[in-house]
Amino acid sequence: MNNQDIESLKEAIESSPDNLPLRIMLAGKYMHFGRLEEAELEYQTVLNYDPNHIKAKEGLAEVYFRRGRYSGVIVIVEELLARNKTSERMMVICAKSFVREKSIEEAQEMYERILDENPDFVDKELDENLRMPSFDFEDDEDEFDDEDPFGFGFSNGPEDKDFFMERPEISFKDVGGMEKLKEEIELKIIKPLENADLFAAYGKKIGGGILLYGPPGCGKTYLAKATAGEIKANFISVGINDILDMWIGRSEKNMGYIFEVARRNTPCVLFFDEVDALGASRSDMKNSSGRHVINQFLSELDGVEGNNEGILVLGATNAPWHLDPAFRRPGRFDRIIFVPPPDNASKEKILEIIMNEKPKEKIDYKKVVENTRFYSGADLNAMLDIAIEEKLKIAMHTGVPEPITTSDLIQAAKKHHASTREWFNTAKNYALFANESGIYDEILKYIK
Repeated sequence: MNNQDIESLKEAIESSPDNLPLRIMLAGKYMHFGRLEEAELEYQTVLNYDPNHIKAKEGLAEVYFRRGRYSGVIVIVEELLARNKTSERMMVICAKSFVREKSIEEAQEMYERILDENPDFVDKELDENLRMPSFDFEDDEDEFDDEDPFGFGFSNGPEDKDFFMERPEISFKDVGGMEKLKEEIELKIIKPLENADLFAAYGKKIGGGILLYGPPGCGKTYLAKATAGEIKANFISVGINDILDMWIGRSEKNMGYIFEVARRNTPCVLFFDEVDALGASRSDMKNSSGRHVINQFLSELDGVEGNNEGILVLGATNAPWHLDPAFRRPGRFDRIIFVPPPDNASKEKILEIIMNEKPKEKIDYKKVVENTRFYSGADLNAMLDIAIEEKLKIAMHTGVPEPITTSDLIQAAKKHHASTREWFNTAKNYALFANESGIYDEILKYIK
């Protein structure tokens, strides 16, 4: 009976070869009986008549998948995705094709799209390869460990410090300038620690969040370390590689674990460098995993799962305009501070610090600084490196290290171009045209 159906369809197509619905039906019959080569031929024929025929493309992808031609599946499904013509079935076979091609990152991304559209989706192969095991902390007391709530295998004790914690030896005296920033940080954590009873009377908690933004190389990271050193606190520096993980759910657990370690080791300065990479605007996200990480970050800042008292969260970014606005809500990064290139007085202090213990004559720092317009702290270091390299060329011939002079530094300053100019060109556009909340007013003041 079934073979008769196929023969009947073939006869009808002979009479009407451009009848595409009939060819789609015939291809489906071939696929049902495992006659994949014939099914592929029919789908290809349909596409010869109509290159954009959706059912033919889907059928061909199915044939390719069954024949183990996974790269062909991926090409077809990605084309359908680009046209917003993709069914869940197509995304599933594409995700499986990625898995079988060992392209796990791409498989995870496709799997996340499926879960985003259908949270109840279940597939044994994809779940085993891509889904993180769930943790039910409430229902199974045997699996919950107070000392390691996120299941990372770390206990409460010295292992935490061995993992990513340090006690910086530098303090504010090692930071040139930045007096306004130091005052803000003092109010947030140093004074509360020194006057705990007084702050408690006003219901003022120790800690909070401060977002530092400005051009690169202006000392945001160094200031964060100095803050921890100033109060003899633990310091945890968090980068994007410490958080993001290819497995679903793992990134959120990484974020949670880092905050958990900070809570167990207060007072603690938790520093997120390039925080815009972990807290990018959710409206720009194409997949759900990035949004989940941001939501977890926001939840941890709110202290939903634990008490954040005694934790100062410092975030540093060169691109605050890429940060999700939710991070600027009071209670999260409720102090947003512009870290400009150092002023002339600060530059003199920075030069004195970085010139310490270098062979030098008496340096006229004021005269050197006059030649360093728009320089960041990093630029000052670069200028000094240029001057040292010139001295080394001479010293390698004479065998005697010659002292660095004021003239050497001025000549080096003329060779090095300030790295902050490009940043200000970009920042100026945001300050002029995307400054409804006024957070970029400091940039406009500095430019003027």
